[in-house]
Amino acid sequence: MLSALLSCIVFIFSVGVLIAAHECGHFFTARFCGVKVERFSIGFGKTLWRYIDKKGTEYILALIPLGGYVKMLNVRSTGVACSLSCQAFNKKTVLQRMAIVMAGPLSNFIFSILIYWIVFIIGMPTIRPVINRIIINSPASEAKINAGMEIKSIDGMDTPDWDSVRIAFLKKIGNDYVRIGVTVPGSKKNSEKIINLRPWKDNLDKKDLLQSLGIEGPRPHIELVLDQVKRNSAASRAGLRMGDKIVTVSGKLETTWNHFSAIIRDSPNKAINIGVERAGKHVHVVLVPDIDLHNNNQGFAGLVPHVRLVSDQYRTTYCYQPFIALSKAVLKTWQLIQFTVNMLSKLIIGEISLNHLSGPISIAQSAGKSVEYGFRYYLIFLSRISINLGVINLLPLLGLDGGHLLCLLIEKIKGQPLSEYMQAFSYRISLIILIILMGLAIFNDFSHF
Repeated sequence: MLSALLSCIVFIFSVGVLIAAHECGHFFTARFCGVKVERFSIGFGKTLWRYIDKKGTEYILALIPLGGYVKMLNVRSTGVACSLSCQAFNKKTVLQRMAIVMAGPLSNFIFSILIYWIVFIIGMPTIRPVINRIIINSPASEAKINAGMEIKSIDGMDTPDWDSVRIAFLKKIGNDYVRIGVTVPGSKKNSEKIINLRPWKDNLDKKDLLQSLGIEGPRPHIELVLDQVKRNSAASRAGLRMGDKIVTVSGKLETTWNHFSAIIRDSPNKAINIGVERAGKHVHVVLVPDIDLHNNNQGFAGLVPHVRLVSDQYRTTYCYQPFIALSKAVLKTWQLIQFTVNMLSKLIIGEISLNHLSGPISIAQSAGKSVEYGFRYYLIFLSRISINLGVINLLPLLGLDGGHLLCLLIEKIKGQPLSEYMQAFSYRISLIILIILMGLAIFNDFSHF
């Protein structure tokens, strides 16, 4: 419950910040072009806070922070004085109006650069792409890629961490093969491997796309040591304590937490003899797992194991001086913009299933997880959502900035704006498309539960 509440709060806060960044782009560019801004609103619905500045702009913070808008003076509005008509949005040149519209998505990209600049200055923790395991009879094993190798590049793109490896592979969806530069342990010399991606196309619905290629990186190790014994649980009633190490189960030596937890799940209301090591002594307890009514009546004990994080030999932190960090931030943002556009195009042409479309519930869950991992990870999450928001807003659909840009471009070419009928018709079609996409994204969110 706490995790869901945290995800919801972080999601609402993040949406508010990103919308504010987006609308600030429209607002400041409109002011620069001499357009009178009547209202700057973050959110919809009931007004929670209002302020009017000396220029007559009304600033509003509304109850539902899932959107926002900048209302500019329009000569079609009633009661507009002739002296103010020159400050109307639709009285400005086409290029000025295009600049005002484009400023929203650009602000999201600039916001992303700023965040990555901060992250690269304070240090960006990553894990080197050293392969821990290759799955037999997989595309990676057929390419003669072995455990212990480090992935240095994919089709010429440098891959200093697992994040860049995943992005590079995702960009290759639809390709028949990919060239990978790897190094052998103890050697600085790179060798090139070619992975056949044709079998990969049939496994794209898997959550871990790298694993579908047969590649596994270093993972945290779950030890048979108890980090927590929950109150009033079956484990606490059995006398298990924090720090106990599970040694035997039913008289047999236990070696993995996964096997031990499977025994508990399969033994609701059944006595299990467990041998533990406690302060150098061997202790025997009898555990009778409770029945978890919310999880198919499986056994539940109330134990939390100790998780040993990925070894320090695979960890590294990229930290740069401010000027270098800025160039890295610009490059990273540009790469992610290219990646997002690439994924959208593959989604449109059908190379990626619409099942991969995520909605607000998945984004809220990711927001909560990023905060739990730490401040830097939350900043990275915020930056990536900002990029997605900027790119999506450039889609040529009326109701989005991209649709307005398209109309202005047609007006520039034709020398006159689109008719009101065409604009209204295009808006209805765009609205239907957006509603269908949003509905599909929300459906995908619920189907992943």
